[in-house]
Amino acid sequence: MGAPPTLPAEPYLYANEEAFTHLGLGGVSSVNNQVATLGRVLFYDTRLSLNNAIACASCHHQSRGFADLSAVSTGFLGKKTTRNSLPIANAAMSNNLFWDSRTPDLNTLVLQPVQNHIEMGMESLDMLKTKLANTAFYPPLFEQAFGTPDVTEERISTAVAQFLTAMVSYQSKYDAGLINGFQNFTELEKKGHEIFFGNKAKCGSCHMGVNLGALSSGFGVFDNGGIDGGMIANDSIAIDCFGCGFNPYHQTGGTTNIGLDVEYSDNGRGEGHFKIPSLRNIALTAPYMHDGRFNTLDEVINHYSEGIKRHKKLDIKFVGNDGQVAALHLTSYEKQALKAFLLTLTDEHFVSDPKFSNPF
Repeated sequence: MGAPPTLPAEPYLYANEEAFTHLGLGGVSSVNNQVATLGRVLFYDTRLSLNNAIACASCHHQSRGFADLSAVSTGFLGKKTTRNSLPIANAAMSNNLFWDSRTPDLNTLVLQPVQNHIEMGMESLDMLKTKLANTAFYPPLFEQAFGTPDVTEERISTAVAQFLTAMVSYQSKYDAGLINGFQNFTELEKKGHEIFFGNKAKCGSCHMGVNLGALSSGFGVFDNGGIDGGMIANDSIAIDCFGCGFNPYHQTGGTTNIGLDVEYSDNGRGEGHFKIPSLRNIALTAPYMHDGRFNTLDEVINHYSEGIKRHKKLDIKFVGNDGQVAALHLTSYEKQALKAFLLTLTDEHFVSDPKFSNPF
């Protein structure tokens, strides 16, 4: 922890116009390279925890798509958290954060783990500001980023939020396929793409848009009433939906109940509703689900094919006309194809890009 960070003479390009344009992010290209550089240092610095043991990066590993290696994460005193750490990629495309979608934006999110009594345990933000201000390399970094060396709560959250905003994954095989009409796909991958966005598996009705996750905005009036019923405005399936207007999970904060349990010990946002995450780099981000219960993509696919539990608030797409679970019953070939498609979402450049790496 004692050594200062090793940073390039000229800051990395975090305001990546090509990446933001590809994802339709537009205005977030206002990311400042110096501010994001400071954010990178803060993200990897264990000083943000009470006993200098845990950094943000301790639970978000670049090689794993900024996900954790364990089902649940380990905090600053060795205690376990209650949920799996969500991967980080294209975070600016989501305004419903954490598994229960309780936090509206990145700036609000950043300092919550720092103050969490299990995760990083910082007793007060005043303590953190003093700690950073008394670390020799931080005042110059704050001055480069903001014009003065003052360390403030707002500047800390802004810097880390800009670094997270700059974490854009857009160079997967799937992204190339979006440009060339999937001519780069194998026949198995094409079949998986068809299954993913088709009416049998209906994956694309939850994992929507170019980010393949819950849309951040929209105007759907879809109550996700499930087996007990609800207001269903439209049950249409989004096919490669790029920021489409209809968002069936708008009123649920981008969460849904996928029938993991009949009775949930952790109810998420309520009634077993958990955030619909982006599937980018999904092959790298195991274990899966809010509690890390599935270790492989095969287990995840098998859950949707045969393992969905009957819950009163089960997502309506998994409910048949008889009110029972409508299992997908994918064939062995369909499962292989779906997995092959999911593997195309891996962005090797993103998980090895030095500008997102540990500077210490």
